[in-house]
Amino acid sequence: MTAPVLPIDLYGWFDTLTADENHRRLAMRTVLERDIAPVADDHWDRGEFYHEALAGFHALDPLAHYFDGDSGNRTMIDGLYSLELARVDPSMASYYGVHGGLCLGSIMLLGSDAQRDEWLPHLRAFSRIGCFGLTEPDVGSGVARGLTTRCRRDGNAWVLNGEKKWIGNATFADVVVIWARDEDDQTVKGFIVRTTTPGYAARLMKGKISQRALASGWITMTDMRIAESDRLEQARGFGDTARVLSAARIGVAFQAVGCAIGAYEHALRYAGQREQFGRPIAGFQLVQMMLVRMLGNVTAMLGMALRAARLQDAGQATDAHTSLAKQFCAFHCRETVQLAREMMGGNGVLLEHGAARLFADAEAIYSYEGTNEMTALVVGRAITGQSAFV
Repeated sequence: MTAPVLPIDLYGWFDTLTADENHRRLAMRTVLERDIAPVADDHWDRGEFYHEALAGFHALDPLAHYFDGDSGNRTMIDGLYSLELARVDPSMASYYGVHGGLCLGSIMLLGSDAQRDEWLPHLRAFSRIGCFGLTEPDVGSGVARGLTTRCRRDGNAWVLNGEKKWIGNATFADVVVIWARDEDDQTVKGFIVRTTTPGYAARLMKGKISQRALASGWITMTDMRIAESDRLEQARGFGDTARVLSAARIGVAFQAVGCAIGAYEHALRYAGQREQFGRPIAGFQLVQMMLVRMLGNVTAMLGMALRAARLQDAGQATDAHTSLAKQFCAFHCRETVQLAREMMGGNGVLLEHGAARLFADAEAIYSYEGTNEMTALVVGRAITGQSAFV
């Protein structure tokens, strides 16, 4: 007698969503399965983004929840979209998160009314593409204290010099939010930079083994002049930058959940189809143990991410909440994709079986929006009251 197959959402976490939240999630899944999934391996292999396949995704109006007048579940909807995107391709999740949560989110949270009026409609419609310039060639985790991009006031303009690295969407973006340290008062300031500005240049980074379809760029700024009207007027220090990053960190937790779910689905399907010694490998004890570990990870990760999103939307989330969600989910995503790849044996390194690409892409999720170690230290400080940062 064959046992009934358990659902992937074993604890019914998605049942806790509102009907609207679940409808949006499933609408996103339908479009991604139709437009992105069939070409994901090819784009990853070629290291090229999906410019020609985005019409259906953009037609969903996936940033509508930023504007519909009810911010009570904005983080949740953002997270569910990130989950579904990463389930199919984490590069798409990064494209969405950088454009929406980081670029649009910065202007919405820290911009003036005039800046919001100028940019938000275009960003919502994806008629202008945005990116977010914080990380630098020599400064990643230490960016709060070590930011080297400089700005100085010159009449009604600011002059910016510096470099940014690992900037998603940079090579085709129309606008980038740049963070720089003021030479005068040493505070961190934010600027809305048009990528046509003289002195701005972005080149595509080559040689990545993770999220290869995402256009990660290296930006250089040489005596770039930015009008005072393009300075984010409510960005008065790195603490304001951190407010944008905190919300985005939950989105990355959802990316980890989606990536892990995708890997588990590929592994489960493979186990039922692959035969060795005259029967499907799904009937082998060691394979079942791997699948159980993957399902346990997915179940715990999903519950934590959903709860973190609810806390954020209720205004109750702290840095410890957002950092623990990112740290835990990224860690267990990495374990889950490794198990999926391992379970497939030699076939696990081939793109055609699904796990290989997610196995590689999980490495970026593990490292960005706060590395595993740095997010652990944020939570550790909250637990003990002692800072272990250098």
